[in-house]
Amino acid sequence: MKCHVGPEKITVGTKLAINGIVQGVGFRPFVFQRAQHYGLKGNVANTSSGVIIHIEGSEEKIQAFIQGLTEEGPPLALITKIATSYEPVRNYKEFTIQASKEASSRSTLISPDMAICDDCLRELFDPEDRRCQYPFINCTNCGPRYTIIDDIPYDRPKTSMKHFKMCLECQKEYDDPADRRFHAQPNACKICGPNVSLYDNRRTRILAGDSIKKTAELLKQGYIVAIKGLGGFHLAADAENNDAVIRLRQRKHREEKPFALMSYDLDRVRRYAHVEPDEEVLLTSPQRPVVLLKKRDPNPLPHEISPRNKNFGAMLPYTPLHYLLLHYDFTALVMTSGNISEEPISIDNDEAFERLGAIADYFLVHNRDIYLRSDDSIVRSVDEATRIIRRSRGYIPTPVFLKEEIPQVLACGAELKNTVCLTKGENAFLSQHIGDLENLETYRFLELTVRHMSRILDIDPQIVAYDLHPDYLSTRYAQEQKGIKKVAVQHHHAHIVSCMAENRLDGPVIGLSFDGTGYGTDGRIWGGEVLIVEAHRFTRAAHLAYLPMPGGAAAIKEPWRMAVSYLFNTFGKAFQDLDLPLFQGLEKDKTRVIIDMISKQVNSPQTSSLGRLFDGVAAILGIRKRVAYEGQAAMELEMAILEETEESYDYEWEREKDSYLIPVHSIIRGVVRDVENGSLVSDISAKFHTTLIRLFSELCALLRKETGLDRVALSGGVFQNATLLAGLRRSLANKGFQVFTHSIVPTNDGGISLGQAVAAAAIAKKEHS
Repeated sequence: MKCHVGPEKITVGTKLAINGIVQGVGFRPFVFQRAQHYGLKGNVANTSSGVIIHIEGSEEKIQAFIQGLTEEGPPLALITKIATSYEPVRNYKEFTIQASKEASSRSTLISPDMAICDDCLRELFDPEDRRCQYPFINCTNCGPRYTIIDDIPYDRPKTSMKHFKMCLECQKEYDDPADRRFHAQPNACKICGPNVSLYDNRRTRILAGDSIKKTAELLKQGYIVAIKGLGGFHLAADAENNDAVIRLRQRKHREEKPFALMSYDLDRVRRYAHVEPDEEVLLTSPQRPVVLLKKRDPNPLPHEISPRNKNFGAMLPYTPLHYLLLHYDFTALVMTSGNISEEPISIDNDEAFERLGAIADYFLVHNRDIYLRSDDSIVRSVDEATRIIRRSRGYIPTPVFLKEEIPQVLACGAELKNTVCLTKGENAFLSQHIGDLENLETYRFLELTVRHMSRILDIDPQIVAYDLHPDYLSTRYAQEQKGIKKVAVQHHHAHIVSCMAENRLDGPVIGLSFDGTGYGTDGRIWGGEVLIVEAHRFTRAAHLAYLPMPGGAAAIKEPWRMAVSYLFNTFGKAFQDLDLPLFQGLEKDKTRVIIDMISKQVNSPQTSSLGRLFDGVAAILGIRKRVAYEGQAAMELEMAILEETEESYDYEWEREKDSYLIPVHSIIRGVVRDVENGSLVSDISAKFHTTLIRLFSELCALLRKETGLDRVALSGGVFQNATLLAGLRRSLANKGFQVFTHSIVPTNDGGISLGQAVAAAAIAKKEHS
């Protein structure tokens, strides 16, 4: 211990190295105020590793100071580690905040973009405040972070605010440790900061005294407006204007996929949707995700917003610009991603005019650059927990905290709902939603995201992980990387390891990995998998029986093809004599072609996918023969349920070598029998779901007897089905299992890169040992 004995007390010198989200969130002013409170001397500075504090005072007061750092920090701060060491007393005269310093390593965490805080919102509508109605008001507790940062440390010259020199009043706030805007990097006002402007789609500026007010008028007149926000552009329309909503669908080529809504406050959301207490918490959280809510019946909004769907996706405003716009008495605005369907959202003004000019009539833009696009996050509350469907704005780049340190890994994700993951120490950083890797634009976004995250997180991967599928663009990207170890990770193995990593589990566990498509180790399409999983390996304990998938990818977009496959497998050619809704409007020649493809094994890959079984049953019931977006048939099959049932169809499994095979013909026979007997679609769907819940919970019980394992991890896109997820979790828990699910990363392919990264590190470690 280094200390100085004074006339009244012993002075101790202490150094604190703090890691976590501690930059750009008001942490240094908080430290300053705590030091003043305890009468301590020293200094605090940002470094590219976090925050360094040198402090001198009595041992007792320093301990109280340290305790206060973790218990009373700013709302957006997140401390992950405090390293404490003694140092010589330097006899500081006061406590000061110093300029940022470079460090040999970069390990600081960056705050996500956060919704406008209550203090800024009050100022936004206060006529006496100098920032009244300024659409870029912010402070250290809110506003843009991740989308405007180019490098670390997080200081203004390394953000897109470097182009805006602060006026004297803003600079005074920025320099005052007692001010809420001390070192708030996006700090600005009407005099010195970014501004908005309105254009038509021919790039002609609309000269209006108040561009936001004029935009509100245009929306009320039925026009579509592209609005530049925090992480990219939205395409906006008045949600109560049916013609505008239909026109937006037509121009965006978005047939039926639901549009997201934004309303000014909870009272307006409640006009069209039910809001439960846990959903209110999600809606008002600083992350401001889109929350899936049950529709009111009746409600004032057009059917076209969310056709054949029981839910609306709604969010509250998260930028001051949104609040100013929605203040003009809208029940809701449609706020859908500003992109051509299947492409990344636009973030640059010129790019937006070019790509969205055929969709939007007008453009409300601003001159603060967005360095990295970030879509709205989507969540829902299921089974008393938050389930993230898309993890993006508001959540990125907060890491998943791993159980132990692993090497630096780049995991390239899957084809659909792609995200990438970069690891460093005990932190796994998932990227924002990148999208479906089916075009050049999205592939370039993946490349940009990897470069950007690698730079701001100071990660130089030693391993690159990728999916087994040889034709995925993410796989090709991984294979092109030079001078780095490459590790392939099977799709469903990665799903379960993702769940294990999120829940900080070591293996082995029983893993139920259910989705639509994943490349298997046998070259077939998997998706109804019961696995025994460790991070570095897995065994296939059971799976749905293989069936042909006639037309390959075409069967995903046309579920009637899977219906024919299941029926032909169950009844042979005699299925054509059944009286089923499937056959209404379906040409017999098309059915015969599918039978020929199956019989001759032409373009009919084998699949064990549970997602395809949902599709097939939905088509047999006449719910959906063709889909306009991924998962639509399965979603509508679940939504057909009116009440739960204890009834189930017959089911079975049989031993095949070292695993169990689950044929589905008994289930299909039961479904067809109920259809022919005139049972309601709602009852058949409920019975089908109950069958799956019982089948897989009983199969897990059998595997427990054989293996002694009593932990089950659930992962894969099929678990976006709330009925299946909640029912299976309860059934397994009632049988004495510990059940683990996702709550901070998506259960769909958006979370699979986490599992790839952790599995690849474990595989590489095992190979090395």
